[in-house]
Amino acid sequence: MTAIRRVLVISKRSTYDLYVRQHKMARVIELLDRNDATVARLRRADAHHAETVDELRGAIEHVGWRATFRERDRVGEVTGFDLVITVGGDGTLLWVSRSVGDTPMLGVNSAPHDSVGFLCGTRMGEVRDHLVAIEEGRVQRVKASRMKVCVDGEVVFGRVLNDVLFTHPVPAMTSKYLLDFGGITEEQKSSGIWISTAAGSTAAIRSAGGRPMAFRSRMLQFAVREPYLPPGVEYAHTRGFVHPDGALRLRNKMREARIYADGSRSAVSVELGQMVEFSLSDEPLHLLGVSPHALAARKRDEGPSVMPPP
Repeated sequence: MTAIRRVLVISKRSTYDLYVRQHKMARVIELLDRNDATVARLRRADAHHAETVDELRGAIEHVGWRATFRERDRVGEVTGFDLVITVGGDGTLLWVSRSVGDTPMLGVNSAPHDSVGFLCGTRMGEVRDHLVAIEEGRVQRVKASRMKVCVDGEVVFGRVLNDVLFTHPVPAMTSKYLLDFGGITEEQKSSGIWISTAAGSTAAIRSAGGRPMAFRSRMLQFAVREPYLPPGVEYAHTRGFVHPDGALRLRNKMREARIYADGSRSAVSVELGQMVEFSLSDEPLHLLGVSPHALAARKRDEGPSVMPPP
């Protein structure tokens, strides 16, 4: 890894900051004044986030890097930097990663008591030591596979790090499509389909019946959500692994379908009859401080897992 000189820091705004300071939402303020359980963590997470941003500024000054600071909704151009650092949780890292190509990334979990930081390489209270280790070349760099999504041959998402949901735009409606995989094309009805990378295999797809994968795996995985099976009907494929040189294809049978990539903020519509293809991207993400061995141990602690070959 080349020497670090210029870094781009992209930080989220805490929920408290957005709801209270920026939008002054009366309902939230009222609940906070009542110490309501639904907003009990907002102040703590906000304080921890601000503390982590200050900690990061001091750590960057200590190692002698030049830093540009931006907020999450103003990512902008990311080329010309030696390292991209996100401050928040996995959601912030996922949002920013779509703009990042070969530049390595480091996620800082700014509120570890209230935020998931599975993909973050460091956390509040440990930032300075971690940046020193990066400067001294002691931090591992891992390639995380990403997914490419095409609609009728056109790339609509080229850098999906976590997962994609193909579904009807209305959650209560049935998703209808033709699934083409493993030489079999079949008509299915369900609540939609999750397709994930290895990095995203412990997220939503696991709750839908999928299995955790080895972090370095280059396979994709899919799981049909709540398949509708009339009496006497069985589907050939409701779960499966897509090899690096393969693809999963869906042909939309709804007036409109929706593809959500790495959360709810990135979405595209799919028209009736259009073909959607999911395959391995040729642009992996380079993550710093994420240990595949530590991730595997965490997955074992969470329960049984399947570890496909890389």
